[in-house]
Amino acid sequence: MEQPLKQWIKFGVAALFCILFTVWIGWWPILLLLPFIFDVYITKKIPWTWWRESKNPTVRTVMSWVDAIVFALVAVYIINLFFFQNYQIPSSSLEKSLLVGDFLFVSKVAYGPRVPNTPLSFPLVQNTLPVFNCKSYFETPQLPYKRLLGTGHVKRGDIVVFNFPAGDTITILQQNPDYYSNCYQEGLSFLKQQAPDMKPTPEMCYRFGRDIVKAKESYYGKMMYRPVDKRENYVKRCIGLPGETLKIINNQVYINGKIVYDHPGVQYNYWIQTDGSLLTDEQFEELGVSNDDRTLLTQTYGDDIMRQLGYKLAPNGKVNPVYCLPLTHEKYLLLKKYRNIRSILTEPSIMGGDVFPLGNTKGWTRDNYGPLWIPKKGATIALTPDNLLAYQRIIEAYEHNTLQIKNGVAYINGQPAKTYTFKMDYYWMMGDNRHKSADSRFWGFVPEDHIVGQPLFVWLSLDKDKTFLGKIRWNRFFKLATH
Repeated sequence: MEQPLKQWIKFGVAALFCILFTVWIGWWPILLLLPFIFDVYITKKIPWTWWRESKNPTVRTVMSWVDAIVFALVAVYIINLFFFQNYQIPSSSLEKSLLVGDFLFVSKVAYGPRVPNTPLSFPLVQNTLPVFNCKSYFETPQLPYKRLLGTGHVKRGDIVVFNFPAGDTITILQQNPDYYSNCYQEGLSFLKQQAPDMKPTPEMCYRFGRDIVKAKESYYGKMMYRPVDKRENYVKRCIGLPGETLKIINNQVYINGKIVYDHPGVQYNYWIQTDGSLLTDEQFEELGVSNDDRTLLTQTYGDDIMRQLGYKLAPNGKVNPVYCLPLTHEKYLLLKKYRNIRSILTEPSIMGGDVFPLGNTKGWTRDNYGPLWIPKKGATIALTPDNLLAYQRIIEAYEHNTLQIKNGVAYINGQPAKTYTFKMDYYWMMGDNRHKSADSRFWGFVPEDHIVGQPLFVWLSLDKDKTFLGKIRWNRFFKLATH
């Protein structure tokens, strides 16, 4: 039967989309769908909608739902894989740029979507099926890394969603800090107890620590491995690009020796002592400090410890209240105007703990860090005892080589190596909430194959400190999230 022009137009549009999608993906077997598309619109030899002719109303109803659900799942799966993804901000690491409770519309096209490493997975969930609490994907087959053409590249200052690099191995019950940090700390603690004067190497700490973590399964939980695209999604701001050298001096970031000024939303922790009065809810609201961030140090640590830190006793025999609050520069200037504020100090860097690479002896902290060169694809470096600790994980975990050190000589894939050439670009990501962000300062570089996409805008924002309709932050609807 001859089909009207409208059907031919529909077929042409569908066929063109199929061809363009095939060219973009680069997987030519997709073109085998063209004969079926032709049949759907033109020849109609296959009874695709046979159930519509059924005399049984139950069959028609059930199959109409099945048809709609299958179509929706396929469409959502394709859109989620190659075009857009929903993401919710779980922590305060990017405040005040992005807030806890923001729901983001993330573009995968911005940097080019990845062909999924793990193609057989349930759509709309990252790695775990809710209710069933099991994996949402099949580990095989695993496809090699390939990124499709996108509309741009990662730039300094971009807010980026990426898979957590240190999330390849996890312990189910304790995932923050990450598995490798837990192994290192457990091993270090054990070795210090056994030989207080020993200076254990990072390799020794990891070796002993892995066994300890495994033995403490009741606390840490079972270990499991996750493919790149099934590791947890993180969102941070890109601070350093491939081939650049990063350094932090007193919280000020320098790239290639030049200052990188903070974005307006960047904030730091401050230790704030009052004249004896407590800060009010109105003051907290004005400063933009959430309930979770209102830390009263004198209550947490007690007067004795606060005296040891240099805070003097008040006439009543106690230390006046000392708070730890995250503030932007704007809110810091506002706080200085409060009459009941006695002193304001930037939180000591020692509070940040150990930084990447774990076991380094350079005295780096989260506030004074580097210099550290960020690897660039195709660049070759000389391997030295001074830099090997920083690039070891790249060589082994991200670029899949074996690495051994024998008598001070590096052996890569069994061969002695004085140099190494990087196979991928790497990025340095940091949170805007600088003193409350687990970022590259603690777990290192982000490989290019971990990049997911760029947040475009906030489509919903819920304030967990409020109730009912007050939870909705109406002023954040469709707020741009790219900067």
